[in-house]
Amino acid sequence: MATKHQDGSLLEAKRSQVAPPPLYKVLLLNDDFTPMDFVIVVLQRFFGLDREHATRIMLKVHTEGRGVCGVYSRDVAATKVQQVTTFARSNQHPLACVMEEN
Repeated sequence: MATKHQDGSLLEAKRSQVAPPPLYKVLLLNDDFTPMDFVIVVLQRFFGLDREHATRIMLKVHTEGRGVCGVYSRDVAATKVQQVTTFARSNQHPLACVMEEN
């Protein structure tokens, strides 16, 4: 960093430490009505997963009650939650998609 002299005193530029923005997990929650095949389609369409990875996450949602679809910045996570919720409702499924800080 450059230093600068001003009126006989020495000024030094200091680097400030900026913390990275927090990341958010996007999760799907299990319900008794949404078909497993629909959950796989959601994971492939909105999270870009291949069928095998989407199936693993769907089974985790089914057996453990929730599964992580991905980790994103706040705006991207909120957009994914909105897209999945809108898509599920338009197909008359109660699939719940939420985000929580990582």
